[in-house]
Amino acid sequence: MKKNMGTIDRIFRTVIAAAIAALYFTGQISGTLAIVLGIVAVAFLLTSFISWCPTYVPFGISTRKESKP
Repeated sequence: MKKNMGTIDRIFRTVIAAAIAALYFTGQISGTLAIVLGIVAVAFLLTSFISWCPTYVPFGISTRKESKP
């Protein structure tokens, strides 16, 4: 599994997940919407922690800067 997420992408996903959590815990979202957004938030957190997004792979997308040797 080659890392394909850059720092800005990881930060963006973490902020979105935190915003979803804040909306849930303040009672702004509930029901089915809360479940769907909760799943999205968990997926965003997992992918940002491991720096790899499976949906980028089929499209050959990488937001990570290549390191110079």
